[in-house]
Amino acid sequence: MIPKDTLLNTMLVQVPLFSGLSDAELQPVLNHATKKTVAKNTIIISEGDRSGSLYIILSGQVKVFLQDEEGKEIALNYHESGEYFGEMALLDDEPRSASVMSTEKSTFLTISKEDFKQCLLNHPDIAFGLIKGLVLRLRQLTENVKDLALTDVYGRVVKLLSGLAKPQADKMVIDHSPTQQEIANRVGASREMVGRILRDLTTGGYIKVEGKSIMIHNKLPSGW
Repeated sequence: MIPKDTLLNTMLVQVPLFSGLSDAELQPVLNHATKKTVAKNTIIISEGDRSGSLYIILSGQVKVFLQDEEGKEIALNYHESGEYFGEMALLDDEPRSASVMSTEKSTFLTISKEDFKQCLLNHPDIAFGLIKGLVLRLRQLTENVKDLALTDVYGRVVKLLSGLAKPQADKMVIDHSPTQQEIANRVGASREMVGRILRDLTTGGYIKVEGKSIMIHNKLPSGW
């Protein structure tokens, strides 16, 4: 049980599932929650697990991914503070469909399947938020499958870089940019191919890599 905490309540109402609840309504949710902090690169959920908890991210970032027996990996999604994961296990009795690992030190609230069901009984509107979130992720998955099937590696890399970049002064910047291997995992390509694309974009003056940041100086070309 987590005691009343104004800051925690403020963070929790920013999570779409609970945005419609008052402080008084949030406290029973917190009464069923457990707070947990993990180090970077900690496996939180393994594909095939039978666990059934919902994880709400208070701080940090996690990667949702699939991996074959040889260790080849594809990243399905990344979730940050204010988001949640593990919700599919709340709705069925099937094993976990993907693995989840922290990409930096992260803190979560966890709510067990049974306790979440009780929350739903007390606050049925949460179910609509859950359904809306699932629909959004299904749309994202559909878009990812479309990109993998119909867009070449260069196009997928450009789309990822453009989506990660934020405006700073007169250019777009990716702070704490993913590594070449992480980009490769996210676009379903080899690290070597991603490296070649980034080198060519750098040589062409489109991007500049400085430490862990990537600055985009010009609009990235549509073809490679």
